[in-house]
Amino acid sequence: MATPGGDYTRGEMIIEEHEKTYDGFLKMTKWGSLYLAALLLFLVLWFCTPTGFIGGLITGVVVLVLGTLVLSEKHKV
Repeated sequence: MATPGGDYTRGEMIIEEHEKTYDGFLKMTKWGSLYLAALLLFLVLWFCTPTGFIGGLITGVVVLVLGTLVLSEKHKV
């Protein structure tokens, strides 16, 4: 258990690894959600509507491309 006045000093911890881990988690969540949404849309349109395989595939690819354009990171100069 930490004691008052111990070795801890606020603001002196090296947090680069924490930032990298957090950024990686956010990227996996963002891209995983997009891929999952496109896959679910494709499957729902394929099996649950008269759209069929081709209609579901086209719609899923369109959602994937638009989502990639929207979610891609813009690099500032």
